[in-house]
Amino acid sequence: MRKILIDTNFYTAFKQGDKKAVEVLTCVKYIGVNVVVYAELISGFKNGSKEENNRKELEAFLDSPRVYLLDVTEETTEYYANIYTGLRKKGKPIPTNDLWVASSAIEHGLTLCTFDKHFLSVDGLLLKIF
Repeated sequence: MRKILIDTNFYTAFKQGDKKAVEVLTCVKYIGVNVVVYAELISGFKNGSKEENNRKELEAFLDSPRVYLLDVTEETTEYYANIYTGLRKKGKPIPTNDLWVASSAIEHGLTLCTFDKHFLSVDGLLLKIF
């Protein structure tokens, strides 16, 4: 794994000192953060007691030259529609925000690092579950 996209729970594990998350983020060359993951993190910070500190830490993380904030594009929506349709046919829906995350990972050819096993149902997704 040289190029990854991180899920919200992976960033949280990293900040909590999870050894596997820290190891992965230390040695990869490219770390993608989908704007939906960014929104989930900011939302979580707003509901916590350390919002200002958490925001500063996240901004420092995003300022790393190896970290890229990825927008949702018109192309992302096509991946979303394909994933949504495929999962619906299988009878294996996943949360809407995770559809966006998976779409972004596929669009950019990135391995998604997560703790969520429901991503296993997404066809064509490069995945590393911890």
